[in-house]
Amino acid sequence: MRYITQIRLEGGALHEHIARLRWKEGNEVGEGSRLELVQWLKAGGDARVQTWPRDVKVEVIDARPPYLRTKANGILTDNLLELPRF
Repeated sequence: MRYITQIRLEGGALHEHIARLRWKEGNEVGEGSRLELVQWLKAGGDARVQTWPRDVKVEVIDARPPYLRTKANGILTDNLLELPRF
């Protein structure tokens, strides 16, 4: 399971503007484009954002172009957009 740790926005401040993401999976760290993570998730990957009291799942929104957001968890904060920027 990959944990998204940071995001980079381009051209705005909404989910659709997330251009790159950094992640951690075990001891491995990586970085990729939104499209790369979309493809990885559609192929069966599992990405989450660490929150309290539980982690929230990252899902693909099939728009044009597709973008990422966290599955609604009943908390008013926006999990992906609250992550640190790089």
